[in-house]
Amino acid sequence: MGALTRGRRAYTAAALTAATAVFLGAAGLAAADGSGATRAVGGAVVLDEGELDLTPRRVDGKLELQIDDRGGDTPVVREPSEVVLHVGPSALQHTSSPLAEAFGLISHDTWQLNGQQAAAIFAPEPGWNGTEAGGDTEVTLSGYEGPAVFGMATYTFDMEMADEPPVIFLGSADPAPRAFTLDGSGERSAPTWLFDTEGVHRLTFTVTSGGSSDTETLAVVVGDDVDPAGVLPGDGSTPTASPTDPPTGSATASPSPTASAAHVIAEGHVDMAARPTGGDLEFQLKEGTELNHEWYEPGEVVMHVRSAARRKIPEGYAFLGTPGVAVWWLPLQQNAGIVWPGWNTTEYTKADLDGRVSFRLDSVQGPGNIAMFHSDAMGVPVVSLNSGDGLPDAHTLGAGTHSHFDWVFSAEGVYRTTFTVSATLADGTKVSDTETIAWVVGDDTDPSTVAPGEGNEPTATPTATPSGSASVTPTAIASPSVSASGSASASSPAPDPGPSGNGGSASTGGGSGGGGTSVSGGLASTGSQVGVIAGIAVVAVLMGGGAVVFVRRRRTAQ
Repeated sequence: MGALTRGRRAYTAAALTAATAVFLGAAGLAAADGSGATRAVGGAVVLDEGELDLTPRRVDGKLELQIDDRGGDTPVVREPSEVVLHVGPSALQHTSSPLAEAFGLISHDTWQLNGQQAAAIFAPEPGWNGTEAGGDTEVTLSGYEGPAVFGMATYTFDMEMADEPPVIFLGSADPAPRAFTLDGSGERSAPTWLFDTEGVHRLTFTVTSGGSSDTETLAVVVGDDVDPAGVLPGDGSTPTASPTDPPTGSATASPSPTASAAHVIAEGHVDMAARPTGGDLEFQLKEGTELNHEWYEPGEVVMHVRSAARRKIPEGYAFLGTPGVAVWWLPLQQNAGIVWPGWNTTEYTKADLDGRVSFRLDSVQGPGNIAMFHSDAMGVPVVSLNSGDGLPDAHTLGAGTHSHFDWVFSAEGVYRTTFTVSATLADGTKVSDTETIAWVVGDDTDPSTVAPGEGNEPTATPTATPSGSASVTPTAIASPSVSASGSASASSPAPDPGPSGNGGSASTGGGSGGGGTSVSGGLASTGSQVGVIAGIAVVAVLMGGGAVVFVRRRRTAQ
């Protein structure tokens, strides 16, 4: 069976013994059949992207539940017992309260297929097709084996915050129903599939129509803690293909890479901050919340952009590339499981500075481009930094400001970004600091093996760097007005710009030269798990397209 296209992994051929699988993993090898497809345990085909339907149909007069796989160039009919469905890390997203409560969930971070972000992520798109059963079909969740909760529902979120109650199809836990009726004459149904825990889930469906029935078990691997290629399909009891001999020839396992001394930041809140130190300015990284954080030198840190950040370029973002192409997107709003980078000048007051703090991106080394931007009130992206059209680029922040933007990386690999952070103190003294931050994008490279700071990759090609020490003045961007009392004039919420939610910059204090909204007062909640739902600003105040996070101005002791 040939390999599937569009970035999907098709695993065919026969079962590998446990010892063989360990050998291949250690040696860095992938077994393949004659078509070049990678082998999985039990001969399963791992589906991790594209449209598919669970279809009850008549085969030789009997009802059978099959899978119509349309993810490749040619549609393929598959048996559920020969398939492993992979729900990758990019499917992890915020779950609105009515939907979470309908399944008795405490956490609002779940893995979803056909969820709010379906158009932006690379994931399976399962549906139900009842038109080939000869009449209506009763679909029953007759068995469930897994680490926690599975649910299936339709749910509509209105931008005016008028939530409609979810329609629950199935669920593995009370009070969710165990059956629904699939219309034999209706259109394709594509409810949201929801899983609240990583691991292997086995869903046993019984379909009944016209006095005939069939029971099949579908294996679903959620997250990346378990390799789907090593999971037996169906109920997991018996491989579907006979074992074959392992590949001939010897293989030598590569030596373990040497760990670097870097502190790896792979998820949660981190600010790139300008700090006053003894009459000078220091560029440092602040990891954590306002009340619980640590400070690091940029040369001590490797920022890891996990594969969960992989998204599709939406329409209207031509500066990122062709719509639908994969990029690694760190959204403006915090998203569970990935890093949330921001900017911070809260240790400066307006009285400390003559003007604003400039954050200038001098150069980028790496396999692709980096862009940082937000969306205005009309949903149009406003780009502050973009290595794809030449550097240096800069954006500025006023004193006492905390802001967030969308970040996008165009390719996997190791990047090194060199920033010069500068300001003029109230007495006229010019201060600055230049530092390099290492980033690992994707999961192909172990971030613990990457040297922080400038590094020494011989193949890294730097972009143009500025000559001399001349400052760079960023293009002025109009910001929403802010009154002396801290209130701001607001525009209507921006339309959906893609994976970043509302798409604006979140900021406090003196505002952003990149167009971010600026507000004083309040206490930070920068470490809270605020999920991103495309087109929806969650727990955010929308002001001219900007999401506002309130932060208390204060100095923090080192």
